Parts: sequence; structure tokens; C-alpha cells
Amino acid sequence: MIETQTKAPSLSRQCILLGIPRSSFYYQPAPESEENLKYMRLMDEMYMKYPFYGVRNMTHNLRNMGYDVNPKRIRRLMRQMNLVAVGPKPRLSQPGLKATRYPYLLRNRVITAPNEVWCTDITYIPMAKGFMYLVAVMDWYSRFVLDWELSNSLDGCFCVSTLETSLSKYGSPLIFNSDQGAQFTSQSFEACLLASDIQISRDGIGRATDNAFIERLWRSVKYECVYLTDFRDGQELFEKLESYFAFYNYERLHQGLQNAPPASFYPKSGKNDAGEKKKDNRSKK
Repeated sequence: MIETQTKAPSLSRQCILLGIPRSSFYYQPAPESEENLKYMRLMDEMYMKYPFYGVRNMTHNLRNMGYDVNPKRIRRLMRQMNLVAVGPKPRLSQPGLKATRYPYLLRNRVITAPNEVWCTDITYIPMAKGFMYLVAVMDWYSRFVLDWELSNSLDGCFCVSTLETSLSKYGSPLIFNSDQGAQFTSQSFEACLLASDIQISRDGIGRATDNAFIERLWRSVKYECVYLTDFRDGQELFEKLESYFAFYNYERLHQGLQNAPPASFYPKSGKNDAGEKKKDNRSKK
């Protein structure tokens, strides 16, 4: 965004025009240490098995495994990983002040057709050195993964991009469900849904079971793909996930789908949808 060529305005002037301090241009985020990355990998696996684990349980379990950790470090890493324990808790984490409140529309609702309900979520993906975040949009009825994307940060741009791609390829659902994370309560994400006349549904705070199907997707992705490989970089991770989602959509059998793959229950699915996903620059970082 900032141009460094000699004919461009000075860096100070460009930063003023963009409304950011000049120090932001020079800032380079410090990567997590190898030790912290190891803890994050272990915490991610624990969370997949025990989503009700909070800071104290994570800390105690790591100590029982022989690691000298304290709650302060674990709390910071859980926030970095976007992990929130399932269960009642004080309202310490809420959407931004400008976020519009929407009810959960799926309680006791029987989903009878594709494109009736879509859902989305973000999960942490460990690599050999570093980590990335994965977002996916899934059709609730068929479990078909409509689109997905990787990012090395939790800004909402990659979530909006994934939503827009899903809408352009498959049309609009009647209802779109998400949690109350800042990425999905942002004005840009909400505007994209409202422009397509989609009803917005949001999970209750601390209720991961309200979006159970995509939580189950994350478990499958991690145990059947992510945990089997120490990915060298984002490029290798992208390629493995691309292959896995093609397998998941067109070959993986689901008991809840009469032992058929999701594509059998999603009429707009095409063989090239999952296998020829565009590789944008952000996914390769």
C-alpha cells in the first residue's frame, strides 16, 4: 500500500494520508519461539479432544506432561490461536461496539435442502515453523465445503473474500450462521450478507455446539490431514489442504449422509470446484 519509489511522496506524507503512524511501516512482528509453537501444537490437539478446556486445564495438562508453563503464557497463546473454551463464562469477550446483534436461528430447525443454511468458522493450523489460520464456508445440509482460504493473520479480509467467492460460485443461502467473532461481526462481512438478502444467524456466546457441523469438519481436517504432516511453509500447507478438501467433498463417506460424500447431496457441486481453487498471494505466505 505504501510506495517506496523516489517519485512517490515521502514516507511520512504517505503515512499521514493513510492515517497510520510511521512506526507501523517499519514494524516487523516477532515470530513465536520454537518452544511456544510446540505448546500451541499440543494445545490445539487438546482443544480438539476437550473443547471445554480453558487456561487452567491447559496449564495443568502441560505441566503434567513435564512442561514448565504458567497461566499467563497459556492465556496469551490461546488468544493468539483464537481458542475459547466451551461453557458458561463471564461476558469478557464480546463483539465490537458497532456490531449488530443477531439471534441464533437454527435451534430446533430441521434443514431439508442444500443452500438453506451455510456456516463458517476459523481455526488455527500449526506448521513446522509458524502457523496460519484457516476459514471455510460449508453448506449445512450436505456438509459440502463451498470455499476456504488461509491467512497468516486474523484480519477479516480473508473471511470476506471466502464468502464472496462462495456466493459467486453457488448463489445465496437462506440463512448464514457464524460465531460472534470480530471477523464475522464486521461491517464488511455483514454488508456482504445483507446485499444478498441472507438472514444472519449467530451462535450464542461460548456455544460451539451451535455450529456443530463445522466444528466436526475441523476435527476431520486436523486428524486426517494437518496432524499427519509438519508443513514446511504455507505453500505446502495450501497444497495439502487443497487435496484434502477435494477428497472430503467428493470421496470421503459420511454416516450422516447415508455413507455418501457431501457432493452427492449438493447439486451445484462440480469436480473442478475443490480441485482448481485459485491460489492468491495471501494463501502462500
